[in-house]
Amino acid sequence: MTQEINRKCTIPTTEMCAFLADYSSALFTSASTCIRLEKNVTRIAEAYGMTVEITILPRHIHLTVHDKEFHECVTAITSIGEGPISFDLNTRLSKLSWQIADGKICFEEARDVFHRLVNVPYKNLFNLPFIVSCANASFCRLFGGDWIAMAVVFVATFLGYYLKIFLSEKKVDYRLTVVACAFLSSVLAAGDGLFGLSTTPDIAVATSVLYLVPGIPFINSFSDMLDRHYICAFGRLMNALVLTFCLSFGLGLGMLMMGVSMF
Repeated sequence: MTQEINRKCTIPTTEMCAFLADYSSALFTSASTCIRLEKNVTRIAEAYGMTVEITILPRHIHLTVHDKEFHECVTAITSIGEGPISFDLNTRLSKLSWQIADGKICFEEARDVFHRLVNVPYKNLFNLPFIVSCANASFCRLFGGDWIAMAVVFVATFLGYYLKIFLSEKKVDYRLTVVACAFLSSVLAAGDGLFGLSTTPDIAVATSVLYLVPGIPFINSFSDMLDRHYICAFGRLMNALVLTFCLSFGLGLGMLMMGVSMF
């Protein structure tokens, strides 16, 4: 009788496995490293008296959840979707794992919080593009651009980043998004030389697309390699190289259209 009561109070292994599968996919999509994903998922499982085995692949995550008390074992394979890099979501999901581990919220509350986090629409449509534009304009100055070139880069980055947010919300393939944003920003920045606005138009064009450089995929690839997740490291490296090619293609297309040459 006591075992039946405890069983009713225990989270079903199937529900725990499904939750961890969705959690893992969301965490990986938001640019989490493999070591963070493993630690967070293991932390959640151990908080409910279970263990988990994880196999992380570039496009799928394989989880096996063990409930030692009731001798149950459930396996799930989840696909990794495409989405924008979000350190905010990454941090909030990690915070959720600690709240579960510290016993601050129950499983049902954790599941509700998780669904709210992954389904929250994008906010601050002005703040983030503004900050990114300021950073890109600073890079322009760092590489020797004058103040007019900085202003041109600011406008080109702001509109390009706003287009990036818009296309991401429309679920457009991220590779096409990078091409479109690089094209728009380079065309706008090329107007500097076309109309003779500044004395450093080449620097304006070159720095107008720096916000699209896939630095995070490159860094995560290196981190996964150090943690011996070689398959994921290689997959992320290839993805970063493809995005770099898309950036270069969009930039070159914009320069070709505007008749700009770097040589």
